[in-house]
Amino acid sequence: MMKQVPIIAIISIIAFLIVKLHKGIVRHVGTKDVENVLKSSLLITFILLIITYISRYIVHIDVLNLSLSILLIHFLLNVVFLSFARYIFKYIYHKMTGTLGTSHNVMIYGAGDAGILTSSVFKDGKEGDSKVIGFIDDDNRKVGNKINGVPIYPTSSLTKDFVRCKNLKEIIISVQKISSERMLEITDKCSELGIKVKIVPPIEHWMNGVLEAKQIKQINIEDLLGREAIQIENPTLEKEFRNKTILITGAAGSIGSEIAKQISRYEYKKIVLLDMGESALFNLQQYFAGKGLRDIECIVSDTRNAKRMDLLYSRFPPDIVFHASAYKHVPFMEENPYEAVKTNVCGTQIMADLAIKYGVGKFVMVSTDKAVNPTNVMGATKRLAELYVSALKDESKTKFITTRFGNVLGSNGSVIPTFKAQIKEGGPLTVTHKDITRFFMTIPEACRLVLEAGAMGHGGEIFVFDMGKSVKIFDLAVKMIKLSGLRYPEDIDIKIIGLRPGEKIYEEVLSNEENTLPTYHDRIKIAKIREVDHQQTQRDIRKLCNINNGMDRMEIVGEMKKILPEFISNNSEFSILDKKEV
Repeated sequence: MMKQVPIIAIISIIAFLIVKLHKGIVRHVGTKDVENVLKSSLLITFILLIITYISRYIVHIDVLNLSLSILLIHFLLNVVFLSFARYIFKYIYHKMTGTLGTSHNVMIYGAGDAGILTSSVFKDGKEGDSKVIGFIDDDNRKVGNKINGVPIYPTSSLTKDFVRCKNLKEIIISVQKISSERMLEITDKCSELGIKVKIVPPIEHWMNGVLEAKQIKQINIEDLLGREAIQIENPTLEKEFRNKTILITGAAGSIGSEIAKQISRYEYKKIVLLDMGESALFNLQQYFAGKGLRDIECIVSDTRNAKRMDLLYSRFPPDIVFHASAYKHVPFMEENPYEAVKTNVCGTQIMADLAIKYGVGKFVMVSTDKAVNPTNVMGATKRLAELYVSALKDESKTKFITTRFGNVLGSNGSVIPTFKAQIKEGGPLTVTHKDITRFFMTIPEACRLVLEAGAMGHGGEIFVFDMGKSVKIFDLAVKMIKLSGLRYPEDIDIKIIGLRPGEKIYEEVLSNEENTLPTYHDRIKIAKIREVDHQQTQRDIRKLCNINNGMDRMEIVGEMKKILPEFISNNSEFSILDKKEV
């Protein structure tokens, strides 16, 4: 034995080093460490079996002739004691540091494969301050069973007494396909019980197919959109941007920056980012620098400056232009129609004309649902920009394409950041009308639509997105209060402040069979638009862009209404112009 122990020790050390058993952190011991113990023990036993075979049948060295029963016992003792010791040391560490009793109890909604994988994150010590005490599932066939010793409960078990008895602090939704309605039901119920709710991302977003604890996030309002997120997997986009110079205006904004980030994943030649906001553009530049991306030019300039834009086109002749530069806030543009016209209409005219001059392949303009039967200055300017771009479709080889979508969740100045700020300040949340509704999409969805439109467009189309059901803003406010772990109206109230000038209660439906034509993607349609005299439209819009900045607001809006008969102001001082025309 004394001769054999040193040999066994050397072989064991080699096996432990190969498996890297010493790399495990004791206070975070989990099933992965036990797996490594098993691997190293098997490796030791395998090496000893080879040595025993050689000593018995080849070289006949008695000291290396080990009993097979001893090898089996040695293997079992290795596994048991090495694993047990690790858990004992972990227990002692937490006992000494006082962290043993600080874990909070969580339950996992969903006892399927995703739920089991999620529970392993906690068992492996990756989320050391949390303990899974049960699963919740809607399938009655699973209820009453156990997974790895953890019981499965029905949804109905979630009561105040249950939560208090189990000291339940958190529920993690781990179901890969769950409707937003069901998610909201769970969120509402947990909010009433004072339980936090988190969600596991889709499997395709897991890091190398493995779920990390840091990926389990609190539910965002985006998760409760009321429809499945649009998914576009178009292999032609790779070809669309390969070795191309792409100009993006309004690049520092929510949409422009996301377009830039998505295009940066392809094999582009150069990306030119144009914006007036130097701070936001600098931040975007730093983002790309941090990613190590090259051939990205950031230009601080104004699309309304024709000479500067001409120089920009000549310096970086683009193959594709994504025009996202615009003023978008309805109340501000209602008060400043001259600025709205100069940026949204004249800026678009300058960029589109230069696209023809420099032979740009595609010009993709970002528009809005507020351009449909506009009731405010902002929507009207975007509709005029659409008309001008559409009027150019037959004048050159440049393909002019327009995309329309509704409100973007989380964009600068949108309702979500506003509500978040108001919640942070303790409320109240302000809503203009209790019945006001809007269509919503996420920033990545909006940008995927823009890129897809650029790929599928042949010129002259206005692409719209099937945005599902409209969302009641009042209900959205209530949801956000609940997602923040607060109660309405006990903790935070909602105040109705009245419609703002130019604001609609209901936005126009962008996509239905009456006003659209289908494309190869079931969520993207082509809008049917009225035929117009393109040459006359160009003349009218160019004339509008030459308006003197000394004109008063009424005169400017009056000129817009002459070009756009469908522009009927709502809840605005400009309504008087519509009455005059009647």
